[in-house]
Amino acid sequence: MNTAVKDVMTSRVIWMEQDTPYAAIAAAFEQYRVSAFPVLDQTGQVIGVVSEADLLAKLALSNEEPGMISGILHHQQLEKARATTAGDLMSAPPIIISPQDTVEDAARIMYLRRVKHLPVVDADGHLVGIVSRADVLSVFTRTDEDIRQEVMADVKLSTSPADEIQVSVRDGVVTLYGSAHSSELVDEITRRVRHIEGVVAVRDRLDYPPPGPDVFDTIASFPTD
Repeated sequence: MNTAVKDVMTSRVIWMEQDTPYAAIAAAFEQYRVSAFPVLDQTGQVIGVVSEADLLAKLALSNEEPGMISGILHHQQLEKARATTAGDLMSAPPIIISPQDTVEDAARIMYLRRVKHLPVVDADGHLVGIVSRADVLSVFTRTDEDIRQEVMADVKLSTSPADEIQVSVRDGVVTLYGSAHSSELVDEITRRVRHIEGVVAVRDRLDYPPPGPDVFDTIASFPTD
């Protein structure tokens, strides 16, 4: 199972036009209880994102003298403090994702770029939805039995009749126990199981030969001239 962004995103998205004034944006945040809005141009393409943090910059910095804060704040933040519309406030270019990307892709982007929402756009850059951290984390609501069944199916694809690997899952933590014919097999299975949606951690309780070169007991002898 590899959930796509389109399966967890919100398709009914509140968005802003470039010339939406600051007061209207603030009112929309209060009304809809979200933390970010995509900003669209006249063709419906996403050109930026305006967040609560962008509005806070204006509230926190607009009455400060530029010379007092320029040494510790980026110039972009000073510009936001003077902004009056969504086009001036927004962060651009936007960090976006496609409907076909996976939830794992979305989580990685959110973590690395430190954002809470990602506008979801089609091949032409038009807005089709938005995905939040809560949407991404929804994969961890899978039942333990659902996860166990997927892990068992994955294990069966990789093992031979000589392997006797059993699986238990509790609160998303997968435990592998029994025996396997090689440490390489266990490493491969463990790696794949970690990427199964809903898995919190993997515990290896398997018996298998230690890694290392094969040991040869026979000493080769060669004829002498």
